[in-house]
This record gives sequence, structure tokens and C-alpha cells, in this order.
Amino acid sequence: MSTGDLLNIHPIELKFPFELKKQSSCSMQLTNKSDKYVAFKVKTTNPRKYCVRPNTGIVMPGSTCSVTVTMQAQKEAPSDMQCKDKFLLQSVVVPDGTTTKGITSEMFNKEGDKVVEEFKLRVVYIPANPPSPVPEESDEGSSPPRPSVLENGNQDSSLLDAVSRTLEEPKEKSFETWSLISRLTEEKTSALQQNQKLQHELELMRKQISKKHAGGFSLLVVFLVGLFGILVGYIFK
Repeated sequence: MSTGDLLNIHPIELKFPFELKKQSSCSMQLTNKSDKYVAFKVKTTNPRKYCVRPNTGIVMPGSTCSVTVTMQAQKEAPSDMQCKDKFLLQSVVVPDGTTTKGITSEMFNKEGDKVVEEFKLRVVYIPANPPSPVPEESDEGSSPPRPSVLENGNQDSSLLDAVSRTLEEPKEKSFETWSLISRLTEEKTSALQQNQKLQHELELMRKQISKKHAGGFSLLVVFLVGLFGILVGYIFK
């Protein structure tokens, strides 16, 4: 806690749980230890990165005000997880009855005998999900780890084998199904090509047969006409 003549500030460091692409917030408590109205204002070296609510306000005598600071989602993490951003909290005595709407920036100007208290707060990143501690094994006085046993008496190894098979079987079935579909597709394509080839050959055979029939019919007609002429000539001779 930081103590001045006007306000107590807790905490004096803004600790943000850091997690990529997620907003993070922390809060601080401002307690008025005087018997006068105190106005405060919060500034930061990186205003685009943080949102302070409220960033200005009035703390009445003996009361406490909570200030929430929200850090916008970050796309990259510092290599050393250190942050150089700073916050400045200014406080000044104002006339009794002053409201938040009546606060102006000129109130925090250091002019003449006016006392403006200033506190600098630094930003600290902390892991969002700290790793759980791993219990250390003692050499003596500790009982050996009890194996997990299923209802049918099998140990963890059997369970792991079953899980492994369950995970592997879908992959094998998926591979076999894909191979079958691929083979059937190739066979279907080959059958279509063979069918087209047979239809083409059949069409050629039909054309050849038609030509042969047409030629044979013509010769037969000529032969019959000639025979008929000979018979007629023989009769009328």
C-alpha cells in the first residue's frame, strides 16, 4: 500500500494475468484518509492499450473508490514478460460538494501553493494459468504409488491399450474406406471408357454391314433384271 497525505493506494503495482488475444483486468482501491473532498485522475504512458474506469473521480472523506484497469487483448507477448508501461495517479483537494462532472484538468495543475500528490504505478505481467506444483517423491517413509485398478481387475496399462486401439481403429477404417472409394472410382471410370469404346466399334460395324447389304441388293437387282430380259426375249423370239 502506498500512503500519501490524501489517499491510500492499494496495490501499488498493476498485475495483469497475461494471455494472448484475451483482455485482462485488475483493480486498485483509493481510500481518502483526509477530512476533505479529494479529486483523482489516472494517466498512462500507453492510453491505446488500457481502459481505465473511472479515470477521474471524487473520493469523499473516509470513503473508498475502486478503479478498474483493463488491458486490451495482445497479439504478441514480450520475450522477457516485462512491461515498460507506467501509470500516474494524481490527487488534489477540491471544494466540498464537488462532483465528478465538476472535475477539470486545470485542477491538477501545480500552481502556487496548490498541492498535487502523484503516485507512479508500474505494470506487471503474471501467468494466466500458472503450472500446478509437482509433488516431490521421498526416498523413505512414503508408500509406493497405488496402481489404478478397474472394476474387472485390469490395471492402467490395459486401459491405455484399449484407448490406443480405439484411437487407431477409426484411422485404419478411414484409410481402408478411402482406398475402397478410390479403387471403385477408378473401376467406374475404366468401365465408362470401355463402354464408350465398345459403342464406337459397334457403330462402325453397323455402318460396314449396311454398306455390304446395300451393295448386295444392287447386284441382285441387276441380275434379276438381266434374267427377266433374257426370258422375255426368248418368249417373243
